[in-house]
Amino acid sequence: MNDIVKRAIFGGAVSTVIMGAGTYILGEVSGYQAKELLSSSLNGINMLCNTVILGSSTILALMLTLISLSRAAKSKLTHSHYEHVLIVAKADTVLIIAAVIAFLLLNLPITESDQLPSSWFSIIYYISLAMAALLGGGFIAVITMLYGTIANVIQIVGFRMTDHPLVEQDDEDGPSGGKKEERKEKVKKAEKEIE
Repeated sequence: MNDIVKRAIFGGAVSTVIMGAGTYILGEVSGYQAKELLSSSLNGINMLCNTVILGSSTILALMLTLISLSRAAKSKLTHSHYEHVLIVAKADTVLIIAAVIAFLLLNLPITESDQLPSSWFSIIYYISLAMAALLGGGFIAVITMLYGTIANVIQIVGFRMTDHPLVEQDDEDGPSGGKKEERKEKVKKAEKEIE
């Protein structure tokens, strides 16, 4: 796993924990309070789902522009660059699917039902808050990964860096030579510098 993905996962996990801790600090709620809180928070959570779906879909569509910009660069980019783009696209797709599922689940008329025991509402309330925290953390992780990938493209295309680790070089030593290992070290070093 490269540094861009590790940093994104860390950022997403930290934000998920912070959002989850915020709901835990509110304390335990009874079934009746949970029903009231659930009905008032569903609009905000649905809006979050819509925002994540819209933002992630836009990111996925604009990644095609990123790929065409990468292909138009004067320097040929390495396989690692396209792996970064693929990882962002996969994570974004998973986030869209999760947001759609959360949106559909939270639009069930749960609070209108008188058949459910009141103790279930507190469970449903905390599950809905956990889903919102996971979606928010996932969105932050995707944005962080996208930033790392775009920063590399800006350095290569915008600043015309020819010695960037993600720019393919003609190695005199061949594919099994020592320069290949040197390139891997440069890629790792460049990923750490993007912070």
